[in-house]
Amino acid sequence: MYSHNMVGTNDVAKAKAFYDATFQAIGGKPGIQDDKGRLIYMHNDGLFLVTPPINGEPATAGNGCTIGFAMADEAQAKAWHDAGVAAGGTSIEDPPGVREGGFGQLYLAYLRDPDGNKLCALKRL
Repeated sequence: MYSHNMVGTNDVAKAKAFYDATFQAIGGKPGIQDDKGRLIYMHNDGLFLVTPPINGEPATAGNGCTIGFAMADEAQAKAWHDAGVAAGGTSIEDPPGVREGGFGQLYLAYLRDPDGNKLCALKRL
């Protein structure tokens, strides 16, 4: 359904340190930077991009927006979360763990990146 996800940043170097750490924690590679200053991450047939806003205005996090990353297992989700916290992210919501809901059991871990974008690692159980 999706071709890619993109978030804005006000500090490309800080964003690169954060996203390199989280993607490497789940077996991905460091991001590459294109000639427009965008960071590009290619992992599991998906694209995730980080960019300074094209309009020159400051990047802001979308209120109510969450980007979810599919995980192979609970350990991978926890590694992603821990790498993100160590690289300048903020743990939010409940601590990483199993949640019960309308979709059954899920292992969830939530972070905000250094620019405030809300991210989630998810493994359906």
